[in-house]
Parts: sequence; C-alpha cells; structure tokens
Amino acid sequence: MLLPHPVTGDLHPSPVAPGTGWPGDPAAPRTRVARDPTQVEALAASSRDAGQLDARVSVCRACPRLVAWREDVAATARRAYLGQPYWGRPISGWGDARSPLLVVGLAPAAHGGNRTGRVFTGDRSGDWIFAALHRAGLAAQERSDHAGDGQQLVGARIAAAVRCAPPDNLPTREERAACAPWLDREVQLVRPRVLLALGGIAWDASLACARRLGWEVPRPRPRFGHAARAELRRGGAGDVVHLVGSYHVSQQNTATGRLTEAMLDDAVGLAAALAGVPAPGRAEEAAAAPAPVGSRATVL
Repeated sequence: MLLPHPVTGDLHPSPVAPGTGWPGDPAAPRTRVARDPTQVEALAASSRDAGQLDARVSVCRACPRLVAWREDVAATARRAYLGQPYWGRPISGWGDARSPLLVVGLAPAAHGGNRTGRVFTGDRSGDWIFAALHRAGLAAQERSDHAGDGQQLVGARIAAAVRCAPPDNLPTREERAACAPWLDREVQLVRPRVLLALGGIAWDASLACARRLGWEVPRPRPRFGHAARAELRRGGAGDVVHLVGSYHVSQQNTATGRLTEAMLDDAVGLAAALAGVPAPGRAEEAAAAPAPVGSRATVL
C-alpha cells in the first residue's frame, strides 16, 4: 500500500525504496548494498566522501535481526502514524559534511528516525536535542518533525553508533561491531574537532572508534558522565579532538529530571565552544573550565 509523505504528499510504500523521492534520501536504486559485516567494512572504507557514505549506509542489510525488526515496524506502524509511510531503512548521518562538531547517538528510534528517515527526528528525544542545538545556534529550527521540514544544521552533524532501529532500543554487541565501520569512515571524512556523545554507549563507541583509527586515547580510560570531557589525539600531527559526554536525551532521563534542559544546554554549549562555534550564554566560560570528573554511567 502506498501512503503520502507528511510534507511532500508523494506516495511511498513502507519501507521506502531507495531513490524514489523521499526528502533527503541519499541513495539511488543502484547504490551498492552491504549484506554482511565484511561488505560493510569494504564499502565504508571505499566511500570517497560523506555523500557516498550516507547513500551506502542507508541501504545496508548486514544485520538480519535489525533488518527484520525495522521493516516489520515499518509494515505495521503505530496507530498514531497509520496514515504515514515509514522509512524503514538505516539512518545515515545528517548535517554539515565537514562539521567541527559531530553529535553521536546510540541508534534510531523505531517510530522516530525509522519512520522519518532522519536521525533524532519525530520523537521526544529528537525534540530535546534539536531544541538544544537551536538554542546554541546550531539548528535552524527548534523542532525536527519530518525529513523535508526545512530543518538545517549549521556547524554540526548528527550520527548514530548503530544505524538501524534495534528491538528494545538495545543492539547486540555483534550488531554494534558490524556497524562500527560506518562511524569510523564518517569520522575520517568529516574530521570533527569535537565529538558529543549522548549516553554511555555513544561514549564507548566514540572511544572505540578513536582507537580503531589509531588515535591516542588517554589512560586510564576516560569515564563517562554528564559533561565529562577527554582529549583524544588524531594522527601523526597530534591534532586534539575533544570528547564531551551528555546523558542521553531518552524519555527515561528527561521525564525523571536526570537530564534537564539546563544540563543539556551546558553540554551542547561546551561542545560548541570547543568546536569553535560558541553557543550563547556560558559556552565560552564552560570551555575554559577544568574538565569535570565524570561518574561511570550505564544510561543509554
């Protein structure tokens, strides 16, 4: 069954076929598809630029459990979205292709990014992070509801450690490993000065990415916490890449007050200032402050 896209009105099946007119779809019908972890590694490494990488990410079929889950969700939908087509494919990074700030999340939500086709779009977690990015001057609009809604990032890019919506919001260790080459290549191509990790899994994924790319990672291993901060060194030139942590913008955290707007603004402002894109208010002051000692956390 074909359903109208909420912004364009164009008709699409769920899941959406590549290259059929979905807003922001980076792929074409003949984009090369990775069907196992070895092919993910090869296609990621051979991607010439962020555009080609995004296209290949968006058609990946390397993890059978995730493919089955995301497509089943797209076919059945949630009652609130029964009149909309679901993207139902992996979610590529989004934003500036050479951004000084890369926000790293865990994975798309089943009825958020898996529905809209854009990372952190169309759910409460997305409402929180885009509102914070907007307050920091990094997003054109305070909301991100659908691909094609006019939202833009300036000086920032968002990606996920795992590109498909996982059951129970928890990918397996094997699925995280299979997806890792996409993040590695994205970091290589974008060359951010700052990684803002949303949650402990994103923090761990960022550190693992740095190690795989041959960067220097401090010892003992930097511990995750809200506004935790670490300095990584990239390549022979020793360029510093700052890693900043934030509690994840999950409803579990935001509804209970574990993460407040002020706390999120502090983390985003710190990351923006370190990236050379100062946020309003206390961002420059936060960047000059000593790095806090982060407590170990298990929040996703």
